[in-house]
Amino acid sequence: MAVFQNRKYRSTADANTLGARYRAMMAKRPFLLFGLPFLSVIVGASFVLTPATAIRYERHDRKVRQMTREEELGVGKGGRKVDIREEYYRLSAKDNNDWEQKRVKRLKGETDGIL
Repeated sequence: MAVFQNRKYRSTADANTLGARYRAMMAKRPFLLFGLPFLSVIVGASFVLTPATAIRYERHDRKVRQMTREEELGVGKGGRKVDIREEYYRLSAKDNNDWEQKRVKRLKGETDGIL
């Protein structure tokens, strides 16, 4: 019975291509041709994205800032004075009985809940 070779046959035309040379070098030095470029991209991206992240947090800090004591005291001065009893009587005096229940028009194919 014949014994087949483990390696695939590659012609001399295929051996001279860039991909074939890279594949042969990759078998000899995988870290140099794959690991080192990968790690350099990760480290480089970290340095590139750091200023972008800083800009994000600076914009957030401009929007949300701590109020001074004078600003805290002046916040509620523009509104009206509220008395809880007065609000209760005002809301209880409203007539809430002049409403009627209406069904919402359903979408096509949606069940309307009527049995």
